Amino acid sequence: MLVGPKYKICKRLGASVFEKCQTQKFQLAEARAPRRTRTKRGGGGDFGTQLLEKQKARFTYGLTESQFSRYVHEAMEKKGTETISTLMVRLESRLDNVIFRSGIVKTRRAARQLVSHGHVTVNGRRLTIPSHAVQMNDVVAIRPESRGSALFANRTEQMAEQKTPHWMKMEQDGLTFKITAAPNVTDTEAPFSPAVIIQFYSR
Repeated sequence: MLVGPKYKICKRLGASVFEKCQTQKFQLAEARAPRRTRTKRGGGGDFGTQLLEKQKARFTYGLTESQFSRYVHEAMEKKGTETISTLMVRLESRLDNVIFRSGIVKTRRAARQLVSHGHVTVNGRRLTIPSHAVQMNDVVAIRPESRGSALFANRTEQMAEQKTPHWMKMEQDGLTFKITAAPNVTDTEAPFSPAVIIQFYSR
């Protein structure tokens, strides 16, 4: 997905939307910026606030407008479930996001490329679809043929410095893990407000 200048987007939506903006350099630049440039994020009224929250979520997960809209409407239409939780589970269950959460790569964009280029398997089957929704008890791994890449060098040592989600069990090789629960983050952990996003699509 083409998104334009990332720093410019981060200044409008907040640093959480791109890992590139979560650096000391960006934070210092924001702190030095004139106050008027940092007060635009709230938007104008309820609609502006809702629109900004939607954009935060969309850019955080690297989704097109149509993809994100489909996820929200599917969550809203699913009977017998809590809409916010259903939406967050769907977003977090994307294969590219799961790879990112595992710590194998440092950005969702890198995770998306890893999947698209055929380096990832789910239950032993090679998948190249970043949007694939993983399920509980799925085993996700880097293909044996891809493990010789420099990208995965020193992976065992890196594991000691990272924290994996509670819904994921990592194997000792650091390149294989099992989904032990529904992938999810609470609405308080998300860098955007799912409730406000639901309000936007409920208009």
